[in-house]
Amino acid sequence: MKKRDGLDSPEAILAWPQSEAREPALQGLARILQNELAEAWRACGAFEWIALGYLAFSSGMIAIFARNLAHPLRLAVTQAFVSFLILALSRIAATSEQRAIVCGETFWSRFWHFWRHWYPHLFFLFCFEELGKLVHLVNPGWQDAKLIAFDYWLTGVHPALWLEQFATPARNDFFQFAYLTYFTYLLIVGGVLYWRRDWEAYWATMTYSAAGYAIGYCIAMFFPIESPWFAMAGIWHGDLQGGPFTTTVNFIEHFGRVRGAAFPSQHVAGSVAALWGAWRHRRWLFWTLLLLALCMCVSTVWGRYHYVADVLAGIATGTLGYAMGSWLVKQTRKGVHPGVFLERVRKL
Repeated sequence: MKKRDGLDSPEAILAWPQSEAREPALQGLARILQNELAEAWRACGAFEWIALGYLAFSSGMIAIFARNLAHPLRLAVTQAFVSFLILALSRIAATSEQRAIVCGETFWSRFWHFWRHWYPHLFFLFCFEELGKLVHLVNPGWQDAKLIAFDYWLTGVHPALWLEQFATPARNDFFQFAYLTYFTYLLIVGGVLYWRRDWEAYWATMTYSAAGYAIGYCIAMFFPIESPWFAMAGIWHGDLQGGPFTTTVNFIEHFGRVRGAAFPSQHVAGSVAALWGAWRHRRWLFWTLLLLALCMCVSTVWGRYHYVADVLAGIATGTLGYAMGSWLVKQTRKGVHPGVFLERVRKL
């Protein structure tokens, strides 16, 4: 008898059903992942829309200008991982909150609630540090000469150099203290709103800040500025001597300085966005922080970290972030979600 084509062999008999069973299993897994992703997206608010939108934009820029980067794949994978963490945290915190409503608060519900509200600060820090690698993404050269010329046209002097005549150890230390207060404005405003359990105002303020920062980050990719500290090195008459705050700033700058991304000033943009949040939701807090924030703006020039143009652009960027964030918050109140818009586009 002629031997059959092997279809009756034990291997074929066993392999064929397994192949058929594997496909539905994969389809089921894909459906579960799709549902989880959809639930995570629904759990996102206006802040996440901006954060994920910025990561998507910057990832696209990395793909387009990969030739200008040393490790584009590493950056893209890192951004994808951060996006995953944001979606996962939003999904887990939403589930935990629903469970707490039914079963009462537990340690884990408070744990996820805390990180859901405070992770934005870590996100801002990640994006700023990442700019050190993206600053020459589009433009390989520094553009400081343009801002140096603008400052001279506007003031008739080189501001940071002109301020040297007023420098004393005490004044230097005061302005370095003012410079450090940048890290506290959003923490203070957010902390007051968090303590008062005013969640709507809390997330509105975070959204103003996210919008302001995202705009500034995008500008920095196209217009690289390294700051007077680097661009004007060699023309200073001496280092700025001071006390403990000067030492602290020098320590931070030594280990955490990002060369580039000086325009617009993210210090100023973030502070202005936080002040807008205080103005909108806790007016007394705005007046409490205003004078110190103004000193902080001066300190960025005094300490040779920024040009006057950086400060003005930071004020504009923070204000634009407030306007954009306010609009997005209003959309959430109307029940408009990006997923609804995307679904309508998909059906067209």
